[in-house]
Amino acid sequence: GSKSLKNFCITWIMVCIALCVILPCQLLLRNQDQSTVIEGNNNSLDMIEMSGFICGYISCVFYLGSRFPQLYKNFRRRSTEGTSYLLFALAMMGNCTYGLSLVLKMPAAESFRAPYFLHHLPWLIGSFGVLFLDIFMTVQFILYRQHKERQAGLAALEVEPLLVNEATA
Repeated sequence: GSKSLKNFCITWIMVCIALCVILPCQLLLRNQDQSTVIEGNNNSLDMIEMSGFICGYISCVFYLGSRFPQLYKNFRRRSTEGTSYLLFALAMMGNCTYGLSLVLKMPAAESFRAPYFLHHLPWLIGSFGVLFLDIFMTVQFILYRQHKERQAGLAALEVEPLLVNEATA
């Protein structure tokens, strides 16, 4: 557990550092290349665009993966105690409005829709995917709240004396 988490964190930090070095260098090279005319295919992705897609998909995986530990922990404990529902409710609103903004900006011309959709796919998956997982979190809050109320009712019955009137008799 702890060693693999440490290795994962070190790897993640190295990837972030590499991206923070590579992407600015690519931007500088791109600016230099724009000063000279280079013929190329307009449909092909350049290095910076490809880096953006890679970052988008990595972000999507981590963003979607962020919900599973909490969902699993709640499932195992049969409780959402200690978890802020407001955090998930606000995240749901943010993901819903972000995803809708991408959908509503979709070009009117059908010929441009497919490329637009493909260019924004990692962010659409990230926002609507996490929204979908947050709906499961909401269901857990509802189910486990009712479970907690039932447990509280049972606990109250167990601590009440069985023979209340016998002490006075």
